[in-house]
Amino acid sequence: MINKILLPLAFAGAVIAQVAVLPAQAQMKPSPSRVLNVDSSVVTKHEVTIKGQRVPYTATAGTIPVWDEEGKPIAGVFYTYYERDDVKDKSARPLVISFNGGPGTPSVWMEIGYTGPRMLNIDDEGYPVQPYGMRDNPQSILDIADIVYIDPVNTGYSRPVSKDVPGSKFYGVNADIKYLADWINTFVTRKGRWASPKFLIGESYGTTRVSGLALELQNAQWMYLNGVILVSPTELGIQRNGPLDAALKLPYFTATAWYHKKLPADLQQKDLNEVLPEVENFTINELIPALSRGGSLDEAQRKSIIARIARYSGLKEQVVQENNLDVSTNLFWKELLRDQGYTVGRLDSRYRGIDRQTGGTSPDYNAELTAWLQAFTPAIHIYLREELNYKTDLKYNMFGDVYPWDRNDDKTGENLRQAIAQNPFLHLLVQSGYYDGACDYFNAKYSMWQMDPGGKLKDRLKWEGYRSGHMMYLRKDDLAAANENLRKFIQESIPAKGQAAKY
Repeated sequence: MINKILLPLAFAGAVIAQVAVLPAQAQMKPSPSRVLNVDSSVVTKHEVTIKGQRVPYTATAGTIPVWDEEGKPIAGVFYTYYERDDVKDKSARPLVISFNGGPGTPSVWMEIGYTGPRMLNIDDEGYPVQPYGMRDNPQSILDIADIVYIDPVNTGYSRPVSKDVPGSKFYGVNADIKYLADWINTFVTRKGRWASPKFLIGESYGTTRVSGLALELQNAQWMYLNGVILVSPTELGIQRNGPLDAALKLPYFTATAWYHKKLPADLQQKDLNEVLPEVENFTINELIPALSRGGSLDEAQRKSIIARIARYSGLKEQVVQENNLDVSTNLFWKELLRDQGYTVGRLDSRYRGIDRQTGGTSPDYNAELTAWLQAFTPAIHIYLREELNYKTDLKYNMFGDVYPWDRNDDKTGENLRQAIAQNPFLHLLVQSGYYDGACDYFNAKYSMWQMDPGGKLKDRLKWEGYRSGHMMYLRKDDLAAANENLRKFIQESIPAKGQAAKY
């Protein structure tokens, strides 16, 4: 990265003035460096080498307001925008609009871990290393698309303008979608990107967000997309209670047990991609029907199903039996490596943790999340202040208070289906990590199947699996593969010149 240029700063707190003595009244006011300016930006110039090609780009870090019905600012949303400099015609240049999840976390994870031009220092499997810091990302998709990373209200540096603004304006499935769709309209208008092919990408709760945004942008902002990418998707409001909920997690158990070498020898010696289809078939064709039978299942059938669950999960038959064939994920994370004195991670079950005591039914903490926070938190502070020159004393919220979060009326999966049906140009890509126990890969497949129950849209829906967890891109091999798959998806989702959007 070279040729960093700082343009005049346009927000309070960008420069902290040195003042010897302040009047008593002034001393009682908040520090200007801790006062959010809802409309501001800092611009810097950089370059990066991606797949052997020099890519010069402009980075803009700043805020754009959220307005109420009367046009008054009620919040400032922080964003970072990366725009390749040597592209003359922006009308054909894709724009990727990126969110993370939580729902109370900013876009830091994918920005400096996955698709952005700069990435944090970690080892090849994603574990923290010191000294903390940043390096170029040779896999970034900035070579083929411009990217904006958006931090919803009370994440990152985004804030309401005052405590008097009700949280209900922002904190809920549908409120979140509504205000962010309006914000995206403003951003696209200001940056002159209405002609560009547009893509939404969201991770974790961000998949709920972008699934709802796809339809909201069409219906309320008259903005039509070319693609939506779901990274480690949630359930998207698609119901799966009872036997479905109990059964669908088994393939994830198998993947994790395979990774930790806890499967029977005949399964363990096979490749993961040979084992999982067998387990998926058992889950759909035998386990769901058996669980649906409940107490009416005869003893011989019950013993057979218990043995199969134990075989595919790495757990003892007694554990499966004691839990009526439905072992919770919490118990699985605690039980799988109990004999070795470890727990396994929730978001990435390759990670191991150590609890106060071996006994119990759930881990003391999420082993993977503590590792990720250790790596990402110093890196994003170093990056924003020292490289993008965004200087403020506002606290950067890795996890902000957005609760209570209104989860009522979540129809985001159906909203996404409707958006795809309405827009013949719109394509869907789903990316999952096999070792993700929070948003597991088989539930992601199930959601995709249910979004297209008639099979009429399947030529525009695609799923991909990776040998890592929730943030599959933290593993070096998957970072390269997943970004390359994004490139291919984006390029293939842009219609030929003159091609009409029709069935």
